[in-house]
Amino acid sequence: MNRRGIAVIAAASLALAACGNETSAAPTPASAVVNEPLTVTYDGGIQILDGDTLKVAHTVPLAGFNRVNPAGDDRNVVVSTEAGFQLLDAGAGKLTDVTWPGAKPGHVVRHAGKTILFTDGTGEVNSFDPKELATGKPQARQYKTAQAHHGVAVELADGTMIVTVGTEESRTGALALDKNGTEIARNEQCPGVHGEAVAQGDVVALGCEDGVLLFKNGAFTKVDSGRAYSRIGNQAGSDASPVLLGDFKIEPDAELERPTNFSLIDTVTDKITVVPMPQGVSYTFRSLNRGPQGEALILGTDGNLHVADPATAKITHSWPVVAAWTEPLDWQQPRPALFVRGNDAYITEPATKKVHQLDLTSGKVVNSVTLDAVPNEISGAVAGH
Repeated sequence: MNRRGIAVIAAASLALAACGNETSAAPTPASAVVNEPLTVTYDGGIQILDGDTLKVAHTVPLAGFNRVNPAGDDRNVVVSTEAGFQLLDAGAGKLTDVTWPGAKPGHVVRHAGKTILFTDGTGEVNSFDPKELATGKPQARQYKTAQAHHGVAVELADGTMIVTVGTEESRTGALALDKNGTEIARNEQCPGVHGEAVAQGDVVALGCEDGVLLFKNGAFTKVDSGRAYSRIGNQAGSDASPVLLGDFKIEPDAELERPTNFSLIDTVTDKITVVPMPQGVSYTFRSLNRGPQGEALILGTDGNLHVADPATAKITHSWPVVAAWTEPLDWQQPRPALFVRGNDAYITEPATKKVHQLDLTSGKVVNSVTLDAVPNEISGAVAGH
């Protein structure tokens, strides 16, 4: 069975350990082949786990705050370091010399057989075929934005590239380039543009502070939320559904808003539906993902993985995974994070140093491991999923 990842931060989870098997964190021999590798960051490095057994296969020391994203093949992960993007061969358990240097490496997007890197400090975009990683650094399609900003880019199946527009002070929208690099569309009615997701039919959504900006049928469409402020900054898409999952924040002046609603964006009807979480439950930017059938997954602060049907906007299941937790004020601090791969969800629980594996077909935790460090982000190899 293919394994998938979800990361979670919680208090304590005694009941969870009783639900599944507890795996020893003792590392396997350095020469072992890592099957379906998972990567878990901690303060000081990255631990690589076997996705089937959850055993720690390798530990890679790496100073600083590091982020991990799938590279798009069956063994590599892209690490965002202080110096730029660097490729981690998770199968072998070592950092490679394949790098894309640049200040403030940001979003990593995978779509239509391409992996797209956006470097915030330079505005540089690199899009490449991850299959070429097997022979070294891929030949990338490159683009540079007019001004550097915290942005994102995605390349569609027909070669169209969607890239955000903005400056260090203000982000306003996006433009579209054809496969030859010629601008074919632009829309700057998306204040605070952030994040992206792709829905069934190759429809792209970018989050705004008052709705979303869609790109479909070769043109941009702005979908307003009906509120003066309603930030949808994080989204999750699925090829199995025309409906996108997004967060939904309504407090523009909050030091830290703990959202209690999420959004479902129908890319066919251009409608945003706001759905309440269970009473008293919030979530964070690491809580959103999609299941194999397109179901919306939200990891709540009550310790449950909530499953919503995007067609009916109803929460259909709430599966216990970890103990209740509270989002820290600093976004870089560990908190529950969610990573999904195939029928499996992997969930971190920083409070107990655990990683849990949940079967999305049954809703049961089937395995857990206790690490020797506090887990922060979680990701892994994704080819074939």
